[in-house]
Amino acid sequence: MLGKDKHHEAQTLGVGKAIAVLTSGGDAQGMNAAVRAVVRVGIYTGAKVYFVHEGYQGLVDGGDHIREASWESVSMMLQLGGTVIGSARCQDFRAREGRLKAACNLVKKGITNLCVIGGDGSLTGADTFRAEWSGLLADLLKAGRISSDEASKSGYLNIVGMVGSIDNDFCGTDMTIGTDSALHRIMEIVDAITTTAQSHQRTFVLEVMGRHCGYLALVTALACGADWVFIPESPPEENWEEHLCRRLSETRGRGSRLNIIIVAEGAIDLNGKPITSEDVKSLVVKRLGYDTRVTVLGHVQRGGTPSAFDRILGSRMGVEAVMALLEGTPDTPACVVSLSGNQAVRLPLMECVQVVSSFCSVLNIQEPAY
Repeated sequence: MLGKDKHHEAQTLGVGKAIAVLTSGGDAQGMNAAVRAVVRVGIYTGAKVYFVHEGYQGLVDGGDHIREASWESVSMMLQLGGTVIGSARCQDFRAREGRLKAACNLVKKGITNLCVIGGDGSLTGADTFRAEWSGLLADLLKAGRISSDEASKSGYLNIVGMVGSIDNDFCGTDMTIGTDSALHRIMEIVDAITTTAQSHQRTFVLEVMGRHCGYLALVTALACGADWVFIPESPPEENWEEHLCRRLSETRGRGSRLNIIIVAEGAIDLNGKPITSEDVKSLVVKRLGYDTRVTVLGHVQRGGTPSAFDRILGSRMGVEAVMALLEGTPDTPACVVSLSGNQAVRLPLMECVQVVSSFCSVLNIQEPAY
């Protein structure tokens, strides 16, 4: 993963430093590969590496939730889906008192480098934490919760993010960790459904994840030759109901024995009204009389083993994240490791998040929590 010229430098870069890694928000296949890479590259560089179990909640609760990792502790993780160190939404971290507790827990263990694997809400929380760090230390010192020596050794906090999301909904990266695996899972199901739909001359409406981003729905529709797709970014034209029914009728008229319609869970019409899979089924049954079934794929899309692509992507991003942390200075802005042109690159975290926030604002979407 590291170039030959960086090997010798890397072996001493982390001496005397400590890194904590956490996964937050929804799980995604390939997160474990990223965690594994952070642990092993961190240890390789001479740093201590800590797991933070249960996301930001573990950071706030401290204690056994923050445990030192070893080389062996990440064995057999590469092929596992989900996140073995756990993830949880954390309201406590949204409040300053929660962030005070989290800061105290990190200072007590000498951790000044934090790697966050999650979505834009999780990364925004990390950036807020970093921006408040000096103030949090001052409050902890004033309250006697940390010593002046501990405060001086933890003068600044480095933050690096990696995006784990099956929706591929983060601006600045070509692909997020988990997207490729989710697409493979969806396609397996679509292929299976296609055979039964053809046997019985049925229409199937498949609902896939994507509350704010239609990437999964769009790529699935292209890959399986669907008759129609609904995504939140591109509401259908007026009178889409007539257009859809005409399209399905023409397809059947040419001898096809099935119809496949893909619906993203966040699909909307031009007025912002949700278009649900049940709405589409009712339309087809009422106007065409076709035998129509709905399949909501749900969390099966996030389950199972990661694809080879996601295992390598998580690993490459984990390597780059550790190097970014250990090369960081007090003046280095928080960054997010992204994929651009098949290269792992570092981008300013908040610039990417702000683009996502602007998109959410245009679509009147509430941004995700930590």
